[in-house]
Amino acid sequence: MEMRDVTYNKNDYVETASGNKVSKQTVLCGSQNIVLQGRVIVQPEAIIRGDLANVKTGRYCIISKEAVIRPPYKKFSKGVAFFPLTMGDNVYVGEKSIINAAVVGSYVYIGKNCVIGRRCILKDCCIIEDNTILAPETVVPPFTRYSGNPGVQIGQAPECQMDFMVDFTRSYYQHFVPAKLI
Repeated sequence: MEMRDVTYNKNDYVETASGNKVSKQTVLCGSQNIVLQGRVIVQPEAIIRGDLANVKTGRYCIISKEAVIRPPYKKFSKGVAFFPLTMGDNVYVGEKSIINAAVVGSYVYIGKNCVIGRRCILKDCCIIEDNTILAPETVVPPFTRYSGNPGVQIGQAPECQMDFMVDFTRSYYQHFVPAKLI
C-alpha cells in the first residue's frame, strides 16, 4: 500500500544540508549538543533537551508532534547526573511520547502517548505499542513487542521488522513534502 503525502508549510520548517526537516515550532534546548545524523523529521511542538546532555539520532528518524526527547538521569547523594541519549537509525517516535531512555536501538517503533522511563534500553527491532509506560531501567530485547502500564512483553516483532522500519521511515520522509502554493 502506497503512503499518502504528508504536506507541510515550507515556511514552518528549516531544512538542513543533510536533509533534516525541523519545525520552527520545535523546542531545541542546547542545540549545540543535539546531533541529527540526516534525513530526520522533527514535527511541531516536539522538545529535544540537549541542554541536559548530548542527544544523538541516527538517520531517517521521525519525531512526531509534541514528543519529548530527554536524556536520562541518575540521582546521587551529591546531586543529579545526566547521561547521553543515543537513538539508532530508522526510528519512529509517536505523538506525545516521552523518551527518557539511555539507548533506543535502530528499527524501533514507539507508538503514541508512550513514556519510556529513565535509563531504559530499547534494543534493535522492537515495538512499543501506543499508551505503553516502561518502568525506569527496563531493557527491551530485540524483536519483542511491549504494551501496557507497566509495559510488559506481549509478543514478538516480526522477523522483517528491520525491513519494515527502513521502508516505513524512508517512505515517510519521501512523502513528507512541502504544500504546493496556489
